[in-house]
Amino acid sequence: MLIIGIAGGTGCGKTTVVNQIIDQLPENEVGVISQDSYYKDTSHLSYDDRTKINFDHPRAIDFDLLVSHLKTLREGKPVHQPVYSFVKHNRTSDTILTNPRKVMIVEGILILTHAEIRDMFDIKIFVHADSDERLIRRLKRDINERGRDLDEVLTRYQTTLKPMHQQFIEPTKEYADIIIPNNKYNTVAVDIVRTIINEKLA
Repeated sequence: MLIIGIAGGTGCGKTTVVNQIIDQLPENEVGVISQDSYYKDTSHLSYDDRTKINFDHPRAIDFDLLVSHLKTLREGKPVHQPVYSFVKHNRTSDTILTNPRKVMIVEGILILTHAEIRDMFDIKIFVHADSDERLIRRLKRDINERGRDLDEVLTRYQTTLKPMHQQFIEPTKEYADIIIPNNKYNTVAVDIVRTIINEKLA
């Protein structure tokens, strides 16, 4: 199994890059795991308390469960990936049955901050995008898809997103094997990754 980690700041376009990589690859041979599914269970907290959690800090992620799931997948066994609700700031009771694939892509802003997970990646990718562009994308997504208002998004950006990016996410760029600029010129980098994957699948 080839395990690929794709990191980068919020709104950098990780999902776009993931889709570009898996596009044209053999169907059913590539699986995707999102770090967002592995936010810690906060059922013991009230909704108001959950809204105060710093979700951009590594301690918000259940890395132990993610490590366990990656090891299980590597052993050829399926896992039940959690489902997270950004509206409720908590896991739901649902899970997604995730089967092992020849290639597993793990994507998320903090996945390169954790040494054990980092060491499990055969290829480490960091998607880079301009900070203003990332903020604009985050605003659009949180307002349109997650029911946030403008003040809430901007306050969270200023108090947690930006400082956490500078403290935890940007420094992990040094661990990346490949840095992909998320713009129209990233096709060569994506093609290189796709070529490596195709060689592995062959």
